[in-house]
Amino acid sequence: MTRQEHLKFCKVCINKDLNLKKGIVCKLTGDIADFDNECESYVLDEAEVAKMDNEVTFQRGEINTRISQEKLDALKAEQSLPAAIFAGVFVGILAAMVWAFITVTTGYKIGIVAIGVGAAVGLGMRYFGKGIDSIYGIFGAIIAIISCFVGDLLSIIGLIADAESLGFFETLLLFDYSQTFNVIKEIASPMDFIFYAIAAAEGYKFSFRNFTEKELYEIDNSKS
Repeated sequence: MTRQEHLKFCKVCINKDLNLKKGIVCKLTGDIADFDNECESYVLDEAEVAKMDNEVTFQRGEINTRISQEKLDALKAEQSLPAAIFAGVFVGILAAMVWAFITVTTGYKIGIVAIGVGAAVGLGMRYFGKGIDSIYGIFGAIIAIISCFVGDLLSIIGLIADAESLGFFETLLLFDYSQTFNVIKEIASPMDFIFYAIAAAEGYKFSFRNFTEKELYEIDNSKS
């Protein structure tokens, strides 16, 4: 067993002790754990379990060191990339529409809303996809950027409709989409790219399923 696998037991054992040089050691031997599979001296410290953090969350890489491979595989079996993508696209379209509404209503392009778009996409993917693998974050970032782009496009169409006293859906049909990139390029600013990048980062970060220390402990010690 690795040191990390040992520590999953040692941290909640009543016989643990702290050594300034070695870290957590066994009070009975004065040394770090060296058992395989089971420790004959292991006694669960209920008070230590009760003190476990149930607020600070862990994601992907951190989860690997806190639960067994068997439990990790079980969590991965619950993943659904199609559900995550569908949720991300659906939420992204709604968020883009909200962004366009805010822009048209206020007459200002509020770039910071892009960050909210990215976070909303990621949270939607997390809830429905239960993703742990890196592919979920990659899709979260991509969908977040596309959603921001759609939000910009809908904002332009809404502003044109407002200026020309046309209906939104009428303008949507009449708009020359071959000029989309040219129009967006004309109104884009360096800050837009920064907000897009942050939105992508938010989409990536929030797409992953997360767990608190206490949840991981309960998962790792639950019966299969």
